[in-house]
Amino acid sequence: MAHVKSIDCFDQRERRVFARLTDPTRIQRFLDDNLRYNLESSRDTCYSPRLVIQKGVAHCMEGALLAAVALRLLGHPPLILDLEAVRDSDHVLAIYRVKGLWGSLAKSDYSGLRSREPVYRTLRELVMSYFEHYYNPAGEKTLRAYSRPVNLARFDSMGWMTAERDVWEIPNHLCDIPHMRLLPLRTERAVSRTVAHMDRRLFEAGRWGSISSLTAHATHRVAH
Repeated sequence: MAHVKSIDCFDQRERRVFARLTDPTRIQRFLDDNLRYNLESSRDTCYSPRLVIQKGVAHCMEGALLAAVALRLLGHPPLILDLEAVRDSDHVLAIYRVKGLWGSLAKSDYSGLRSREPVYRTLRELVMSYFEHYYNPAGEKTLRAYSRPVNLARFDSMGWMTAERDVWEIPNHLCDIPHMRLLPLRTERAVSRTVAHMDRRLFEAGRWGSISSLTAHATHRVAH
């Protein structure tokens, strides 16, 4: 377990929120039930955890940041990991280990791209558990690569947890670092042609409760 970052930097409302998030299950439930999905209707955003709590919305990047804070206050290092896709949006996880096994937390508009229990021996195992659930509106399975874990403590000097602004430095860093491919480049194109599109039932199950399924029209860009 890492050194727990002091809760003193948070205001009273924020402390009340984090006081309720006493384990990963409760953190995921907060992401699912207490935060609306941020469709960025007026502008692109990367809210800090403070702004997420203030506004009550988050997309995957913003949800991962808030989950990383909550995990940090439980004694875990604040780690995130980027999932990279083709013809699709990337997705960001907050990751943690229990007894050497990896688990994850995530905010997503796709039901299959949220949390994973800490049962995976390697990060690749954890990432591969998302493959069958990671698809675009055309039904293509699009996950292709993942980053190394990023410890958000590297951004402590900019006050990322309580910033009153967007924290673009973090997603920009995720874009800059190397990603490990799930498939060798020489075989990816051939394998991509043989991977089946999503079965209709699994497609609909993955979109159950999504923003686009609850509104009169779906947006062209469907974020994870």
